[in-house]
Amino acid sequence: MAQDDSKEPQEQTQDLEERLAQEQEKAQDYLRRLKYLQADFENYRKRTEREVKELTVRSNEKLVAELLCVLDDLERALDCGKATDDASTLLEGVEMVHQNLTKMLEHEGLERIDALGKVFDPKFHEIVVKIPRNDCEEGLVLEEVRRGFVFKGRVLRPCMVNVSCIDEEAKNDE
Repeated sequence: MAQDDSKEPQEQTQDLEERLAQEQEKAQDYLRRLKYLQADFENYRKRTEREVKELTVRSNEKLVAELLCVLDDLERALDCGKATDDASTLLEGVEMVHQNLTKMLEHEGLERIDALGKVFDPKFHEIVVKIPRNDCEEGLVLEEVRRGFVFKGRVLRPCMVNVSCIDEEAKNDE
């Protein structure tokens, strides 16, 4: 029986060694899979970056192609302006180019921020000057210094505006 007892620990050891070898093989398999997954993810990330760059270039190409028509119109307006002494012809041509460019940009999603006569809103306006006045409410936009625009729902450029404020001196004089 002593021999049977001595075999039992050897069998246990051998069994444990076999199980350890199996687990090590599993660990190696998981490690290989993880490395492949990491490589696949890195390739996916690079491909996505490349596709975003290509999409940006294509989008820019479309915009530039549309702007070429505006450039052609400007060149024609300038040529007409040089050919005549009548400045109204040049002005008329530039106005047409302005209208075409405005339509094109509106078609792409650009909207002008309407500020004049509205209450100052820091999301859409930047104050240039506060003008003391008592004949209107405080914070009213009195003048647009520079137009502002929204592009597809996001403020692209806020309006630069002059707004009213309470005229303390005139109020104290009363």
